[in-house]
Amino acid sequence: MRTDRTAPKNIDEYIAGFPPDVQEILQKLTTTIRKAAPDAEETINYQIPTFTLKGNLVHFAAFKKHIGFYPTPTGIEKFKKELSVYEGAKGSVKFSLDKPIPFSLISKIVKFRVKENLERAETKGKKK
Repeated sequence: MRTDRTAPKNIDEYIAGFPPDVQEILQKLTTTIRKAAPDAEETINYQIPTFTLKGNLVHFAAFKKHIGFYPTPTGIEKFKKELSVYEGAKGSVKFSLDKPIPFSLISKIVKFRVKENLERAETKGKKK
């Protein structure tokens, strides 16, 4: 769906490559993730927006008919019941562009992932 073929340098550049209606959704998604994970770093991995905090936190990408959200398999498993109404796979979920995006659920998933990554990092630090 992106109109240009060069890899974006940052999330804002990624978002700018989409039509205005999709940009609006992506900006709200980015804001939701930033609020849920204020200490996370933003980058582009696999040519898609990625938030990291002591490791990968979540990724997302826009497609012709949906937003792909990638909170790792643990993020999907933890919210399996809430996500059951969406198409998805082991580590991903598709939010259709013709239906409301569940921003509050996304926020909960991101907060879970922050807690999970921080606990994992703390456990690793104690083993050394």
